[in-house]
Amino acid sequence: MRAIKGVLLTCDSAVKQILLSMNEKDPFIIEDLDDYHLVIKADEEYRVRKVLEAELEKNTYSLEAS
Repeated sequence: MRAIKGVLLTCDSAVKQILLSMNEKDPFIIEDLDDYHLVIKADEEYRVRKVLEAELEKNTYSLEAS
């Protein structure tokens, strides 16, 4: 078995569900540890954070000053 460099992510359950659905399209999760922790591939961390940030931005309500 080959070792894979990973990064531990701590998140709430809502963000974890988003990450799990993202993982179905392009796998990056090494291990699903519990309700709040995931280990992801280290070389995918930047991409995952950017895609997650964009996804969370879609769900954020903001007041636009006119």
